Amino acid sequence: MEHNPTNAQRAEILTQALPYIRKYSGKILVVKYGGNAMIHEERKQQVMEDLVLLSLCGVRVVLVHGGGPEITDMLSRIGKKSEFVDGLRVTDRESAEVVQMVLAGKINKTLVNLLGIHGGRAMGISGVDGRLIEAEVKDPRLGYVGRITAIHADPIFDLLDRGYIPVISTVGCDAQGNIYNINADTAAAYIAGAISAECLITMTDIAGILRDRNDPASLIPCIDIAEARELAGSGIIDGGMIPKVECCIEAIRRGVRQVIIMDGRIPHAILIETLTDEGAGTMVVAERAPLPADTGKGDSL
Repeated sequence: MEHNPTNAQRAEILTQALPYIRKYSGKILVVKYGGNAMIHEERKQQVMEDLVLLSLCGVRVVLVHGGGPEITDMLSRIGKKSEFVDGLRVTDRESAEVVQMVLAGKINKTLVNLLGIHGGRAMGISGVDGRLIEAEVKDPRLGYVGRITAIHADPIFDLLDRGYIPVISTVGCDAQGNIYNINADTAAAYIAGAISAECLITMTDIAGILRDRNDPASLIPCIDIAEARELAGSGIIDGGMIPKVECCIEAIRRGVRQVIIMDGRIPHAILIETLTDEGAGTMVVAERAPLPADTGKGDSL
């Protein structure tokens, strides 16, 4: 039987969120969204609702997105097979044009439109606009896959100051006009550091960092950099989680206070993480004080 909360219960829920609204109001929150977390249409709508609500509460929200599955689909339509080296897509010049078309075009404008439908003010830009993301060749084997050399954040601040949610597609450029495919997790980490974000949330398709990859109940709610390196050394963090955690560490090294790896398939996961005690993933911080018993939010020094 469906339970409908009373008006008094709704009011109580809102007042319980007040300390967290106060914590984040006026602060910058970067959300990295992409990959398999974007596939489920209903969850995508909920993510947009969460971002609009936080924006209306005074949080300065920045959305950074990728779109690997849609790039793969478009490349297959034109007869190009996707190849990967160390988890990165091999990108020739023609593929780089497809990446730009899909990310800066279709996906970016779809997300901007969805945010507008839910009452937000959003503006879509790419890493080429204002030379936001400058890059160079990361590895000749990968072609036009970029290593970030600079972030020029003025376009982001301009949009935030005008009340917009910047929606950023992760393509970069160099002084010669070449376009680069940039890993979205890496781009989000660099951007979050460049704009002094309070928090970076990276949405994925698993619960977070698990002690046992086959047991969602083994979620580790909070770790610091030293613990993350220990877990990687012991093999608990492995495979595709290694580069994600490396990006978390990079963001913290660049001044972001905390980074959350969360399951983008959970309904309203962003609100659960930002506005409740419970949290919705694994928090990575620079260093934390030892606690008698870990809580969902963890403590950082």
